[in-house]
Amino acid sequence: MIICAGNNENFSFATPMGVGLVETAMNITRLCLFDKPEFLLFVGTAGSYGDKKIFDIVESKTASNIELAFLSNDAYTPLDNVVTTNTTNVKDIVVNSSNYISTNEELTKNFLKFGVGIENMEFFSVLRIAQEFNIPAGGVFCVTNYTNKNAHEDFLKNQDRAKTMLEEHVRNRIKELTAK
Repeated sequence: MIICAGNNENFSFATPMGVGLVETAMNITRLCLFDKPEFLLFVGTAGSYGDKKIFDIVESKTASNIELAFLSNDAYTPLDNVVTTNTTNVKDIVVNSSNYISTNEELTKNFLKFGVGIENMEFFSVLRIAQEFNIPAGGVFCVTNYTNKNAHEDFLKNQDRAKTMLEEHVRNRIKELTAK
C-alpha cells in the first residue's frame, strides 16, 4: 500500500494518513487493525540538513525522532528514537521526524554527524507502526528545501515540482518491480 501525508501533499496513487507524527500514527494504526497491508510505502517531501540538494530523490527504510534540543545537550530521551525496517547491509540515509520544521541551519548541520540527512514530519510514525505490526515499509522523498530560515517559502515554491517528480519516480519503480 502506498501512503502519503495528505492535506496539500496528495498523490493520485497514495492514501492520505495525516500530517505529523500523531495523526499519522493514529491513522496507520487504525488501518492496520482493520485491513493490515502487506507493505507500506510512504511518499512525501523533505527538508535537507545540507548534503542532499533540492529535488534529490531519497529512498530510505530508517527514521529517527530527534528533537533539536538533543543536538545542544538540552534534552534526552529514554525512548528508542531510531527505527528501521532495513534488512540489508546497505546503509540508509536516516530521515528525522518531528512535528516541527527546522529553520536553524547551523544547528541542523549537526544531524549529519549522526547520519541523519533529511527531515519529514511523518516517516518515524510510519516505520514505528509498521514495525509494531510486522509490516515491511519504506519511504521515498523529494527534497524541497534546506533547513534554514527560508524553509517554508522554499517548500511552498518547490512542492508542486517535487510532487510531480515523486509521482514519476514511484511509477517508474513500480514498473521496474513488476517487470521482474
